[in-house]
Amino acid sequence: MIPDILKAHLNIAFIFKKELKETKRVHESRIAEVESGRQREFESKLSDALQGLRKQHEEQIQGYKEEMERTFSAKVENAQLTAARNSEFANAAREELMETQKRVDTLVSQVNQYQSQNVALESRIQELQNLLDYDRDVHRRRMAEKEEEMAQAQKQAQAQLEEYEHLLDVKLALDLEINAYRKMLEGEEQRLKLSPSPSSHSTATQAASQGRRFLHGKKRKIKETKKREHSTAFKTIQHVSASGNISIEEIDADGKFVRLKNHSDKDQPLHGWVLRRRIGSVADVNYKFPSRFNLQAGQEVTIWGAAAGVSPGPSDLVWKSQKSWGTGDNIGVTLITDYGEELAERKIVLVPRGEESEQDDDYEEITGSEVEFASQTKRRRKKKCCLVS
Repeated sequence: MIPDILKAHLNIAFIFKKELKETKRVHESRIAEVESGRQREFESKLSDALQGLRKQHEEQIQGYKEEMERTFSAKVENAQLTAARNSEFANAAREELMETQKRVDTLVSQVNQYQSQNVALESRIQELQNLLDYDRDVHRRRMAEKEEEMAQAQKQAQAQLEEYEHLLDVKLALDLEINAYRKMLEGEEQRLKLSPSPSSHSTATQAASQGRRFLHGKKRKIKETKKREHSTAFKTIQHVSASGNISIEEIDADGKFVRLKNHSDKDQPLHGWVLRRRIGSVADVNYKFPSRFNLQAGQEVTIWGAAAGVSPGPSDLVWKSQKSWGTGDNIGVTLITDYGEELAERKIVLVPRGEESEQDDDYEEITGSEVEFASQTKRRRKKKCCLVS
């Protein structure tokens, strides 16, 4: 029993020594931080304090020895009783720990299962998001394609509508020309005292009814123009010449258009070709055909002035820089190739009546519907002219 008490006191003394060492170390660190001049004073005070603490600790150790001898026996008995009770508590705690470990293992397995399910759900969400993005892109592309198709369909519908309007205008103009030629033919038949054929009379009547139904204003204008021409004392002489397959079919007297025709069975490219217009002493003006323009075999092309007031067809051209081809007593249009060769020419000259007999013998007077046929028969004779009353 006594050796155990001594050991306890030695332990206490050892602890106090450690505390003293720690205190000394702290005081030494504090002394190192102060000025060098007061270092000795702190050491002396520290040694006095250590001596006082040593005496105090020795007195406490002596008291502790006596007290521990009295309480050691009681504490041993209490420790034995406590050990017995603690063994029971340890068994219960061990059992509870085993149950807790089982519950922890179960919860860990559930957490792992939930984590795997969460990963699977996240991957599924990502797949669905990618699929949604792909479907959105496909839908956007399809909508853009549909909008483009709709725009193209609208353009096609607009183009077809414009083409229909142009064809309607062409039909009305053709009906008007047919009616005019029929009237001229009837006038020639009456002048020559020929009986008109029933078919031509019915056709003329039908054309006249169509002209009255669609173009009353234009018809009145043409009639007034004819009256003015017949009332004037001048005649129109047209000089026509052509050395190739392209001829100048017509020059509008009001300067609205000039018409060409390809008499061959092959398309003729007109890139670089020029139509030169001459009016009296006015400076010549050239119309240059657009690039990649071809005059198809057996077809005609009409070059309208910018202020002609008509809707040109798909095969027609417009001279945008000139409002009109011009009017006057002496109008000439020449077709010139890209090499400078003059292939065709047509002139319109107004001469007083009675002086046309002084013209060349090659000039022929053409009246009525013979104007159309003369342009076909005379175009192949170089330097051939015709007289139109």
